[in-house]
Amino acid sequence: MDATDRAADAEVGDYIEEQVESVPIGRIGAMAAKQVILQKIREAEREMILADFMARGEKIFMGTVKRLDKGDVIVENGKIEGRLRRSDMIPKENLRSGDRVRAVIMQVDATLRGAPILLSRTAPEFMIELFRNEVPEIEQGLLEIKSCARDPGSRAKIAVYAHDSRVDPIGTCVGVRGTRVTAVTNELAGERVDIVLYSDDPAQFVIGALAPANVSSIVVDEEKHAMDVVVDEENLAIAIGRGGQNVRLASDLTGWKINIMDATESAEKQAQETQGIRDLFVDKLDVDQELADILIEEGFTSLEEVAYVPLQEMLEIEAFDEE
Repeated sequence: MDATDRAADAEVGDYIEEQVESVPIGRIGAMAAKQVILQKIREAEREMILADFMARGEKIFMGTVKRLDKGDVIVENGKIEGRLRRSDMIPKENLRSGDRVRAVIMQVDATLRGAPILLSRTAPEFMIELFRNEVPEIEQGLLEIKSCARDPGSRAKIAVYAHDSRVDPIGTCVGVRGTRVTAVTNELAGERVDIVLYSDDPAQFVIGALAPANVSSIVVDEEKHAMDVVVDEENLAIAIGRGGQNVRLASDLTGWKINIMDATESAEKQAQETQGIRDLFVDKLDVDQELADILIEEGFTSLEEVAYVPLQEMLEIEAFDEE
């Protein structure tokens, strides 16, 4: 219906009032409507509080344990609640109501009832943020934590890199008399932290990540993204670690698959691989073992490598002639 049908002199922007008869809804209906309105108001307030909190850009959630909920811990920060799941708590960690706790914010899900912020104390990101708080050089851009690997509550490794050559990355993270790294360890229930110097050279990075073990030699397999690391008998147990912990953390830190072996195992593996290549050359190239060994000594490991080498380059090999 047009407004001018109700008021002939109506203009744009005017309000027209019309009396509407009340519809009887009863006491129960009024209470239901009141509950819906109050619920919508609470949800709007909750969304506003959550939005204000997230606008601060904080990555670490600090609060007090409010209650336990089916094994999870509900942490309260003002009017905001976070949920710390049992799987995201450090093993053997026993949090009680009223305890102060810190955790990294992993996810915000406004659809979750009660505590919309999911927290973690076991994620590598939590250790990185703790070091960021303890080491101002990271915030200043002088240092960077490249990666982190953790066995929560037991041991961890972080890889650090200095953008300023005047800064000692490991010493800076350790702090005077170990104050900085000790603060992180205390927060993480005594979790021991190995600080490793990051390197763009994958082999050098892996060697550093396996510390305190001393590496004798290393073979890089780019195709399989793996490395065979040879250590002597004295360093074998150290390199592997208790329950394989050291090599597992080093692998997670560097992103490479690491195979630890002693000199004897390395020699046996190399002999098997050489024999496999020799048999391949003899079978497919129709050459004798002597020529196959010459190709292997020159660094050929596949038929493709041999096929794509020009004849002139082959003739430059001292042991070869045109025949």
